[in-house]
Amino acid sequence: MRHTVSVMVENKPGALARIASMFARRGFNIESLAVGPTERPDVSHITLRVDCSDRSLEQIQKQMHKLVNVLRVQELPPDEALERELLLVKVAAPPGKRAELISVAEVFNARVADLGADALIFEVVGTPEELASFEELVRPHGIKELVRTGRVGLARASARPAPRRLAVLR
Repeated sequence: MRHTVSVMVENKPGALARIASMFARRGFNIESLAVGPTERPDVSHITLRVDCSDRSLEQIQKQMHKLVNVLRVQELPPDEALERELLLVKVAAPPGKRAELISVAEVFNARVADLGADALIFEVVGTPEELASFEELVRPHGIKELVRTGRVGLARASARPAPRRLAVLR
């Protein structure tokens, strides 16, 4: 089972290395990893995606709490959290195909981040599933380069989960 884990750490050298090596020592692969600053300059937020059992996740959480610099560890259940990723993708775009690509991009609220003689670079923010759908739709045009961030997430501010957005193609 895949789990998203939110870890707040002191913004000190080695904090991320200690967490990553703890996963490696226990034989767990980190599928996605994102690290960034928070509203506090002395605290960083690490979002991890790991495939393990619920029991293993409990052990991982207990071990992370013992690490130096770790302030808080919590799982982000899908129905109780918002998760997003960023996708930058350079797509082959001869002048005759640009309008078609841009109309696909509009469905996903993608932005044209750069325009070249024979390619477009799109910037898309969304759920991992939305990004995968966008990638699938532009792939036939020819993907020249692609990069995705890891997931980032926060527990919902609302008491109950908000309805999920669905992209509708006409």
